[in-house]
Amino acid sequence: MGVPFSLVFFTTDLTRANAAADAAFGRIRQLNEILSDYEYDSELSTLSRSSGFGTNVAVSPELWFVLTRAQELSRQTDGAFDITVGPVVSLWRKARREKKLPDPARLAEAMASVGWTNLVLEPKTRSVRLLKPSMRLDLGGIAKGYAADEALRTLKRLGITRALVAAAGDIAVAEAPPGKAGWRVEIAALDVTNAPPARFVLLRHAAVSTSGDLFQHVEIDGVRYSHIVNPKTGIGLTDHSLVSVIARDGITADSHSKPASILEPTKAMQFIEGKPRLAGLIVRKPGERIEVMESFRFKGWLDAEAGGKVRK
Repeated sequence: MGVPFSLVFFTTDLTRANAAADAAFGRIRQLNEILSDYEYDSELSTLSRSSGFGTNVAVSPELWFVLTRAQELSRQTDGAFDITVGPVVSLWRKARREKKLPDPARLAEAMASVGWTNLVLEPKTRSVRLLKPSMRLDLGGIAKGYAADEALRTLKRLGITRALVAAAGDIAVAEAPPGKAGWRVEIAALDVTNAPPARFVLLRHAAVSTSGDLFQHVEIDGVRYSHIVNPKTGIGLTDHSLVSVIARDGITADSHSKPASILEPTKAMQFIEGKPRLAGLIVRKPGERIEVMESFRFKGWLDAEAGGKVRK
């Protein structure tokens, strides 16, 4: 899925620890073979190559689950979350390597294949149809969180209950470390002068996902473009932001941090507040001013030193 995964867990048996780690990483590798758009032979890439032929393609339970969750979020956000944005993301990956904006003609051609309503799910047959030619699905905004959840489930089946799985900006945790109230996780600060300091949250049976341009961006002609692309415009975000979402599982945190980055901040926070089990923090610098917004529930996740308390 284009990012490294790491595990932290507690057990007193080294043999058991090695077996559990092998099983969890094995599950992640299995999901990579299903969900990655980097792998030519993945199930996702094979599905993308069926686009435009009008055929229904039966998919695995894992891919079906992720596609179903993705499409539901696309519907809720009116396309701010859109896994059909793959053709445009591919152009922006090239742009970051070459430090050159995508060719306007090629960008327009790519945008013609983008649109979440062009992905049709058939529940009775658990099959998928891609209506437009040259569609390319990109699960980069949801698959990592799902893989983290599945790694935790794998560890739990083997009796490992105190565990953390990290995949770039996505962290999912199970029971707390021995003697601790929760896993203390840092939410990074924006890399600008006078930015608010890093925040620390305590997580237990929860997940946090942070999206933004802190590590993945390109500066072209004095403008900083994020790796996060707005599906409506095909352009990388330029507001220089970090958006963190806390949820009860990795797939929810991972997927919701992306539209929260793309939506106008007030609408993004309204969307987060409207979900009873979500909390969010938005820090951005669209111009000269630094803007900070946090949801009503966010403070409840802060560690004790910041006046918060771990949730059960």
